[in-house]
Amino acid sequence: MARAKNLFEVECPCCQARLKIDPATQAVISYQEAEKPRTVESLEAAVARLKGEAARREELFRRSLEAEKRHGEVLERKFEELLRQAREKPDLPPPTRDIDLD
Repeated sequence: MARAKNLFEVECPCCQARLKIDPATQAVISYQEAEKPRTVESLEAAVARLKGEAARREELFRRSLEAEKRHGEVLERKFEELLRQAREKPDLPPPTRDIDLD
């Protein structure tokens, strides 16, 4: 047991585990994992949080679906506006595109 007194403890910087190391052999003699805090106080709280997340995902999906439905109308209105501008001023050159700059 005389060797057990020579051991020193080190805390792992990554996982906060406690390591007991023998300096003579430079080997880990004992390893004790750090206690992880509980992420959920109760099962009911976890279920309530998951139900809330499902409702949030459903709302985001509904908004995305509505935006996609209106996307065609928005593009049509933009096209009509640009066509109207082109008819009002036919002598203006077309706008430069990124691909034209190469």
